[in-house]
Amino acid sequence: MSRHEVLPGPCQLCGGASGSRVGAAWICAACGWRYGDVPDSDLPLPQIDVVYYLRFDRRVKIGTSRRPRQRLASIRHEELLAFERGDRSLEQQRHREYASIREGGEWFTLTDELRTHITALRDAGDPWQLYARWFSDALRGER
Repeated sequence: MSRHEVLPGPCQLCGGASGSRVGAAWICAACGWRYGDVPDSDLPLPQIDVVYYLRFDRRVKIGTSRRPRQRLASIRHEELLAFERGDRSLEQQRHREYASIREGGEWFTLTDELRTHITALRDAGDPWQLYARWFSDALRGER
């Protein structure tokens, strides 16, 4: 496992501060982007679909977005619990899985079963770091 050190400056893709040396290059620890590289402004940015889990009191909203920063800013919530890479079909699958605890719309009661699912997602990492990694991978032409 490589040791992370402070990057010479913030990552231009995600703002991350730590990274590892790979040969002569620095690689951001948060998103995997090569430090100093700038996305080609002539190319469209990738769209990353995410299913998000937002907590407000004892309720969880399960929704989806291609622009999660914008979307989450428009929804009243107390905490971003997790991201899961996926589109509307995965969101609908989650809605079916948790239909018995639906409170209305896209809001669900935070039960132990739902908490276990969210904890498993959180074990993969911080939601925004995961999003940055997915975005970086997409820019590099990986999944």
